[in-house]
Amino acid sequence: MLASELNPEGYWEGRLSSSALGVAVAVAALHFDDPQNNSDEIRKGIYWLQQNINNDGSYGDTPESPGNVSTSLLVYAALNLYSAKEIAVKVTQQKIAGYLNTLKIDVNSPQVAEFILAHYQKDYTFSVPILAMCGLCGVPGEDAFNHIPQLPFELSLLPRQFYRLLNLSVVSYAIPALVAVGIVVFKKKKSNLFWRLVRRFSIKKAMNILHRMLPESGGFLEAIPLTAFVALSLINSGFADTEVVKKGIQFLKRTQREDGGWPIDVDLSTWVTSLSVKAFRANLSGFMTTDQEDDIADHFKLIQNDRVHPFNGTGPGGWGWTSFSGSVPDGDDTPGVILALLNLEPERQVKKEILDGARWLKSLQNSDGGFPTFSRGWGKLPFDQSCADLTGHCLLAVSAVLETYREEIRNKDVRALKAIFERALKYLENKQSENGSWLPLWFGNQLTGDHSNPVYGTAKVVTYLKDALTHSWLSESNKNKLTRLIAKGQAFLISAQNADGSWGGRKNIPGTIEETSLAVSALVSNENTAVCKKGHRWLETYIQKNGFKPAPIGLYFASLWYDEKLYPVTSYLEALCRTDELFAGESVKN
Repeated sequence: MLASELNPEGYWEGRLSSSALGVAVAVAALHFDDPQNNSDEIRKGIYWLQQNINNDGSYGDTPESPGNVSTSLLVYAALNLYSAKEIAVKVTQQKIAGYLNTLKIDVNSPQVAEFILAHYQKDYTFSVPILAMCGLCGVPGEDAFNHIPQLPFELSLLPRQFYRLLNLSVVSYAIPALVAVGIVVFKKKKSNLFWRLVRRFSIKKAMNILHRMLPESGGFLEAIPLTAFVALSLINSGFADTEVVKKGIQFLKRTQREDGGWPIDVDLSTWVTSLSVKAFRANLSGFMTTDQEDDIADHFKLIQNDRVHPFNGTGPGGWGWTSFSGSVPDGDDTPGVILALLNLEPERQVKKEILDGARWLKSLQNSDGGFPTFSRGWGKLPFDQSCADLTGHCLLAVSAVLETYREEIRNKDVRALKAIFERALKYLENKQSENGSWLPLWFGNQLTGDHSNPVYGTAKVVTYLKDALTHSWLSESNKNKLTRLIAKGQAFLISAQNADGSWGGRKNIPGTIEETSLAVSALVSNENTAVCKKGHRWLETYIQKNGFKPAPIGLYFASLWYDEKLYPVTSYLEALCRTDELFAGESVKN
């Protein structure tokens, strides 16, 4: 099945779930741009929203998600643009109001701002854009902007190297929202004379920065919500005729699906392609022709960033999550591609790309030894901080580079790579909890009380460390450290297995294909045979009944949940291949 999904261009695209939040913000942006010219897209988007409302009148981040206030409120606001003229839209909007009322939120009062600001606290990345869109759509009323914090867009004028020192209340990847939403709040909200002068002077230069960050596709980060927030904010600030808005609107129109929905991002093609290569393990040549393997490797080489990236200023050598121009190099896709290339082609054919990628990782590592996603040194808000799953992935990639090329590169470079490894290992030692678990950053579970997912984080880190432990360059000291961390992590995973053999985000959370497969991959060994076989039996039964149904375990920008079509497939295949390697074809069901 997975092999058949490979497209002729040499990569897997996957398919992200549609997003009610993405639909709502896109509909609003298209309305403010030109309601007549965009009427078909708007009509289809509203119809999608009407068809995907939860029974309680709420909206979640995916059609499979329980409702939340942020998404429900944004849908309510978007529908407010049409509810006075269309009875069916008004009916849907009243259902949402009913859901919000059950949470004691009156959409016609300042409670809207109070709730959203309290929910996101110091992180304005998402709260201020939500409230700004609501205000522009007439929710809760004329004084809406009086309750919205001013984003300090004037700080974008400072050199990029100062951003991480400014203690900004938005994450590193949200600079476009900082500028665009900051400008519209400034335009709509009263402020004192000094700040009005400073910000009025800053607008033109801030807009120039926004234009420089604009990718060819028109989609900031290829993300529908971010691009739509930027467009609707600038349109309502008097910048409707700018290239940022025009290309952003075309991006939104181009990315709408046939059923009227939008995903949160165009795709995660680089990520799911590296996961697919990884899933096949040593069996890749049994499912792929040599030409197909070369095509995948060529695709990776083609999309490697080869310059200082205009979005966040990182140097060349990294990979982002998709091949589209709005992608930004990051600390999970880069190690993923490094490892995939080593599995696809002879080491001499990928040496330059891999060493460039390793150098990029060196520049990303934080002072605490861990790896963040996009930018070194940003640490005020969680999504800019070092995290265990990315650090484990980078540790494995660096170890694989040393294993492959240590005899061919300068001693200075060998020492630098070993230092990266040592610091990453120390970080993982420090971040492993008492019960043996690690928490991931970009993945969670909707059903755990705090939405965390220690099963996912632990399974990924343990698997990375297990693979690193096979490398011959390691010292005995490092081998002993890895062995201790793995054993403690595996003990946690065994304790978290459900009675039916599955794994969810933690103990007694309903199991998913993704979490169960990842746990099996982390545990597979002679010592854990019974545990893994129990997991495989659950997987077979579940897949026979439900197919490869994806679970919303992914956390995207601003903590949006998503599911991805290929996540259950790649995780399950990897678990099968790892088990088969151990048991040499013996049935795992027995």
